[in-house]
Amino acid sequence: MKELIELVAKKLVQHPEDVSVRLIEGDAGQVYELQVNPEDMGRIIGKDGRTAKALRTLAASAAAKADARVTLQIVE
Repeated sequence: MKELIELVAKKLVQHPEDVSVRLIEGDAGQVYELQVNPEDMGRIIGKDGRTAKALRTLAASAAAKADARVTLQIVE
């Protein structure tokens, strides 16, 4: 899952070397924190949050195949 989020994010941004994904295990499932260069935040969030929503949907559907609960957070 981490590799999938990282791969998609790196393709969207202008500074792929600054993309990092961190996994946090919790009671409610797995939380992935995506961090990018501040200049690329607009590219990751997208117009009206559409790109961020698409990333979250992609992560959730991949997690459903693995019978897991996943949340994606975009951090500054």
